[in-house]
Amino acid sequence: MILLCAASALAQPLTRRATNIAALLAYPGFFTGRPIVLNGKVSVEKDELRVSSEGGSIRLVSKGSAPDGFDEIRGEFWDIGRMKPDDPRLTQFDLRATFHIDPDGAWPKSGEVTALIATSVQSIQPSQNATIRSIVLDPDRFVDQKVTITGQFSGRNLLGDLPDAPGRSRYDFVLRSTDAALWVINMRPRIRDANGKEIDLGLDARIDTGRWLEVKGTVQQGRGLQWLDAEAGSLKLTKPPTETPTETEDQIRVAMGPPPEAIFSAPTNDETDVATTTSVRIQFSRDLDPATVRNHVRASYVATESAQRGEPDTPPIRLTATYNAANRVVEIKFAQPLERFRTVKIELGDDIIGTDKQPLKPFTLTFATGGS
Repeated sequence: MILLCAASALAQPLTRRATNIAALLAYPGFFTGRPIVLNGKVSVEKDELRVSSEGGSIRLVSKGSAPDGFDEIRGEFWDIGRMKPDDPRLTQFDLRATFHIDPDGAWPKSGEVTALIATSVQSIQPSQNATIRSIVLDPDRFVDQKVTITGQFSGRNLLGDLPDAPGRSRYDFVLRSTDAALWVINMRPRIRDANGKEIDLGLDARIDTGRWLEVKGTVQQGRGLQWLDAEAGSLKLTKPPTETPTETEDQIRVAMGPPPEAIFSAPTNDETDVATTTSVRIQFSRDLDPATVRNHVRASYVATESAQRGEPDTPPIRLTATYNAANRVVEIKFAQPLERFRTVKIELGDDIIGTDKQPLKPFTLTFATGGS
């Protein structure tokens, strides 16, 4: 069940993201706590006000008036199941009346009860021009149409604009513009620069994220995602369009919640005889900002063991760390098998922050490898 309800604004501004009902239903964990804007048809169904599209329907609760017809709705998205019953953000609401939650019963699971705390609902005219933003806000209008779009290259979702990838080709990449982003598939990001030299744009490094591209293709969607199936030979460099800068959206004014902290790990702390080929998974109590996870996870062997072995230096551990927003899990993979019979220390500090800018409660995990 998803609700929309009106409320007052918060002091700290965050970048608002354009999205749609299908995306909210498919990825509530990614969007929770984020200011968003979406479009939909508002109407009364069985004495209940709802906003809907072909991607689904959302119950709309508003303290003010909500005009019938095609509306733009702005606000902040919550997944109530990811919040605790005593979360200060919930104290301003009657849980039973607003979210249909029995405060004395079982707390809903993630994705079961979600809400868009709306700051405005206003009537608009559907856009007829195909841009990244209009496609994301109203995908049903453009699906299966051939369009030409312009956007800023963002590699393989390097800026964390989208919750998942369509996984249709090895070269899938993201284009972004104002407050929206869209996948491009079946197109290797290879262009000619101003000197006519052919170059490949970096999918996994930000070196090329300042480039603006134009591409033609057919709009498609699935699993709450939208993408452009690119037309061969249509990708080219272009100039940034003249657009209204991305606005910030006021959050709901509430007291700051508790800092995120690690609540589970595999291996567990002080576990022994861990396989040298292991990976590490750490789950957190609250959502993290994915951009702060990269390069802020540290792993090392215990230095005293190196001294006991007569090693002049403690060997380094190389790793990659990825964050799964849907499960609030950081997965750590090592570049090569860990050394046998060594104690490994994983450290996460307060340079990792939550989506509400709260620093992580520092966490250390220690485990010992076995003989295989």
